[in-house]
Amino acid sequence: MKATEQTIKQVERTIGKIADKFPHVEEPTILTDIHLRANQETGELVAFDDDDKEITRAVIEQWIGNTDESFYSDITTVIKQCINNYHTMLEDIAILKPYSFVLENEDKELINDLYLIDDDIMIFDPELMKGLDEDLDQFLDNLMKE
Repeated sequence: MKATEQTIKQVERTIGKIADKFPHVEEPTILTDIHLRANQETGELVAFDDDDKEITRAVIEQWIGNTDESFYSDITTVIKQCINNYHTMLEDIAILKPYSFVLENEDKELINDLYLIDDDIMIFDPELMKGLDEDLDQFLDNLMKE
């Protein structure tokens, strides 16, 4: 499923609403992660805190009734892109670091760790890191041969 421009704008608007709920303060006091739950049947994307309190919700029209087996992997890509577009704003919200954005299904099962925000840590996209172990092993083997 290729995301439409409207879908991207709807997800970005949801990310923006999350940031609006936690405006910047000098000393953040809120300790939580952001749990995004997507529902294939209704198309809803709902954000919750650790206490299961709803932060915001949106209906993503393209997702309504989507029965693709690749639904969650497809939307993961879209949500990560939108979070990346807003990363500067999200890194400045009033939540104690480290905190993360996670994608869950409607049964609250973890689908994907979308984004970790901390001063000293960065999580790379797993696709970017594929094959790294093999490359490092090959590099070390070549080094040992010399």
